[in-house]
This record gives sequence, structure tokens and C-alpha cells, in this order.
Amino acid sequence: MDIGQIRELIDLMEEKDLANLEVGNDDGYVHLARNVAVQTVAVPQAVAPVGGVPQATTPKAPSGKVETSPMVGVFYSAPSPNDPPFVKVGQEVEVGDQLGIIEAMKIMNPLEATQSGIIEEILVSNADVVQFGQPVIRYKA
Repeated sequence: MDIGQIRELIDLMEEKDLANLEVGNDDGYVHLARNVAVQTVAVPQAVAPVGGVPQATTPKAPSGKVETSPMVGVFYSAPSPNDPPFVKVGQEVEVGDQLGIIEAMKIMNPLEATQSGIIEEILVSNADVVQFGQPVIRYKA
């Protein structure tokens, strides 16, 4: 199978909301799996009485848009182990700038910025396995 066929399978998984897909033929076999978002339910919190113990401040949830992995593979932050990373926290990037590499089936696929902004957080480490749709980079809000 070539990368185009695999991308078509990934698109099919998204369209049909599939978590797993296995396909095999004379050309080979591929098993694709993706993270399925877990639905969270808000639970009401008890309100402290007026004049009671002061409430602790809750940490602010991260905001800002994210770059997600377009495929399952291994994320590399630099072209080689001895080279500097493609991007660092605080760096400004433009649409099309390379953010990293995702290796899938021995093919090195560039992870490119789909939006302009400033990198607030790199959510995965070098050589981490990433799943389809997994957040990789967070931009400042």
C-alpha cells in the first residue's frame, strides 16, 4: 500500500467515526487505530458558605489552538539526533513551517503548521508514538 491509499483509509475512518480499521490484500496489511475522544461530564461543585474557608484557585485550563498528528507514527522534533529541533516554545511560526517529522511505515512525513502563531507548548517528546488526531503543538491563545 502506498501513503495515498493509507491517507484515504484515514479519511474513511474520520468520515465513519471508526476507532480501528484493518485492511489486508496481496500488497500488504495495515492496521489503523485512532484515539477516540472521551466525553466528560461536568459535576456541580459545592459552594462554600459566605465568610467560610477561602476557596483555592483552580488551575486555568490550557487554551489556544493545537496542531494534531495527521497519522499514527513516531514524532521526531529534529531532522536528526544531533540537529536542533524544528521549533521551540516561544517561537513564532507561519503557515507551512515545519514543526517536526512523523515517521510512518519507514516514511518520514513532515508535520507542517496549518496556522500562524507562537508556540506555547510542545505536547509530545522526541521519539514519542503519536496517534491520529493527537494534539502535538499548542499555540498561544
